[in-house]
Formats: sequence, structure tokens, C-alpha cells
Amino acid sequence: MELSRRMFTRSSVAALAFAGYASAGAAPGSYRNQVSGYGALQADPQGFLDLPRGFSYAVISSAGEAMDDGFVVPDHFDGMGCFALDAERVALVRNHELSLRHGHKGPAGTDPQLHAKLAKLAAFGRDTGGKVLPGGTTTMVWNLRTRRLEQQYLSLIGTSTNCAGGVTPWGSWLSCEETVVSAPDVQRSHGWIFEVRADQPGLAKPVPLTAMGRFRHEAAAVDPVTGAVYLTEDRDDGLLYRFLPKVPGKLDQGGRLQALALTSGLRDARNWKATDFVPGGRIAARWIDLDGVDSPSDDLRLRGYAAGASLFARGEGIHLGTRGDGQRELFFTCTSGGPGRYGQIFRYVPDGPDGGDLQLFVESTDPQLMDYADNLTVAPWGHLIVCEDRSGHQINHLRGVTPAGQTYTIARLNAATELAGACFSPDGQILFVNAYAPGRTLAIRGPWLTINQTRHA
Repeated sequence: MELSRRMFTRSSVAALAFAGYASAGAAPGSYRNQVSGYGALQADPQGFLDLPRGFSYAVISSAGEAMDDGFVVPDHFDGMGCFALDAERVALVRNHELSLRHGHKGPAGTDPQLHAKLAKLAAFGRDTGGKVLPGGTTTMVWNLRTRRLEQQYLSLIGTSTNCAGGVTPWGSWLSCEETVVSAPDVQRSHGWIFEVRADQPGLAKPVPLTAMGRFRHEAAAVDPVTGAVYLTEDRDDGLLYRFLPKVPGKLDQGGRLQALALTSGLRDARNWKATDFVPGGRIAARWIDLDGVDSPSDDLRLRGYAAGASLFARGEGIHLGTRGDGQRELFFTCTSGGPGRYGQIFRYVPDGPDGGDLQLFVESTDPQLMDYADNLTVAPWGHLIVCEDRSGHQINHLRGVTPAGQTYTIARLNAATELAGACFSPDGQILFVNAYAPGRTLAIRGPWLTINQTRHA
């Protein structure tokens, strides 16, 4: 495997953290493929990330490293987006799922001088003692030609539990707070979405997009045609939301928030007790307007359900793709959906402004095929790339899903942490992905397009 020299030459903190990863070898019993994919996984000599033959990875950023602005890279790497800056460079905007409640350190670590420096910056939220909340985003500038990290800096601070999010067509990252913490624990309420420009050096102005709702946000996907933003909610009784901005591309100018309802009358898409939503089946859907979307009571999903919206089991990753015929498709995961609670993937196809068609695209019945589907992206050749998040397990996988809904395994992370933030470089040659904690951002290279040229197109 290709390992970046940066990994061994950077801080001793990062080196020790990497040494803490345990190898699980290349035992094939951890996964099973419905289609061949890229072939069997090969054991990584470093015991970290097993990949198919012909693939390699480099660690391009690690928690604890010194950044260009003097702070340290915060831990808990989660959602991430990739943006073209020019012909050679991309910006990777990365979430850090940190909160005071769990005692997380943030970008100042334990250094009093860095904490004093942080306190002077434009942070959104602080605790009751004035300490800046540790969540937020960092931005990396990566050179695709030289394969070097050119810059790394804070781009959003003072937020909490920044889990996933989504890229926008106008070059920004939507960072989502997966929390509804409020006073008296902190000085102001949280549970918002924040926008971070990928091409803006330094800190973004921390403006909460309150019209997009206050709830435990997970991920976001923007329809480039209509400007609508689709939002998932990481709750056992969560909803799927749609935000219709007053002005497309200007999310801070307000808009209308809605929740998805199924016209069949099915109120529960989780399939926990009965297979009410048949795998592979399709049901027409409509959107219900919501009010009081910035409610301090954390009851938005409850009021939406009472109005007719359907329940989903921990909505997580969401991504919008376009088929060859121009039809837009929205895919989103439900981490604990299905009778075995191994996870579901839904596909929503818009049909006019008021509704569309919802399909239960994949429902796992075998954890070796897919287990706890979380972040996902649509590959340039139309397959889904899905990150697993089975907390506490020694192994999580990166899965591929064909247009026919069949799964195959791309990678195996031999560590007791999740994979997150999968996104491709603009040319489709590199898949960037995060190992959550200890945090590592990886760049995976390989013969990606061979799968489209020879099988499962």
C-alpha cells in the first residue's frame, strides 16, 4: 500500500495515534459480495486499510497535527466535501463531530495560549463560562498533481457535533449540527446548518440558517435544478425534510421547510416490526409544510409525524445524482432500518414540484453485505459508495452499490471506528474518505473506472 511520508514525519501525537490501530488481517469472513466488484481485498502490510489489488491509499491529514493558522487538527473526522479550486488544487472541507458534553478538546487542544487565541475569534457558540464550543470545520487544500497538502486551517468554529452535511452547486459546504443542545448548558441554542465557502481562506462568518429547521441534522443535498435542499435527521423516529429557499442559492434569505409523506398512508418506513415497505417497491410521495421550524422544544419531527409525515430509522447520508437520461435521483441511508436493523438505502425521484416516487432501493438482511450504512456519495460512473458506521466494531467497510442494488466491498478499515465523508476528486481519480477517530483523511487511488467498463455498468 502507498503510505504518505507525511504520516511518519509529522507530530509524535499523530504517529502514536496511528500505532494504536489494530490489524484484523485480511480474513474474508468480514464481508460478502453480491457481485464481484473490484475483487478480493488484499491485506494491508500496515494493518490499517485493506483494498483490492491495484488500489493504494495515502494518509493526507491526521488529528493532532499543527495547522497553518497555529491551531491543531481537531479529532472526530466526519462528513466532508471536495471542491475544485483550479486545474490542480482541490479544497476539502471537513466536519469535526465534537461537543463539550463529551469533553472533546477542539482545535486548541490543551494549550492555554491557543485557547486564549481561540477566544478572540468569531465563534458561534460558547459554554456558560465563555469557552468556545469545539465543533466546526477545517479546510484542506490538496494539490492533485504534486500529491501534497498545501494548506490546512480552521474554517468554522463554535458549533457542536458537526456530523455530516453536503456540497452546494455554488461552491460551499453545508455543515450540519447533530444536536439540539441549548441553555442552560450553553449560551445559545444549537441544531442548525452553517454555510462555509470552500474558496474562502480563514473562518467563515457563523450564521445559523434557522429557516432550515432546528433538529438533529445529519446530511444535506442540493438539487441544482430547483435549488431545493433535502435534509436527513439522525433519530430513530426521524423525518426526511425538504427546504425550498425563497431565492435559490441564497439560503440565508429564508424559505419553506417540508417533510415527506407517503400517499399510500404508510406512516412508518423503518420495517422494524413488519415489512410494510417491500424492498424494491415504490410508493408515491408528497410534501407537507411545517411551521415553527426553529422551535426550542425539539418537537419538529413529532409535529411533522402528527401532520402525516412518514418515519425513517436514523436518516444519515444523502446525495443527489443524475442518470444518463437526465433524471435526477436522491439517495439517502437509514442506518438502523430493516427487520435486522442492518440499514436501508432509499431512492427518491422528483416528479414535479409537489411530490415524487420513493423506492426502498436496498434493505440489508446480512451484515456481511452491508451493516449500518451511513455517509454516502454517488460515484462518477453512477454507483453508490457507502460508508459503514457500526460503532464499537473492530471492522467497518466501504461498500459499492450497483444501479441494480447489488453490493460489493471496496475497503475494510481494521480499526474500532467508522468511515465517513466519502467524496471524489473532480476528475474521479481519487476517493477521499475519513477514518473517524483517531481522525485520518485518506486519499484512495486505483482503477476506479474499470468497474464501469467491464461489469455492473
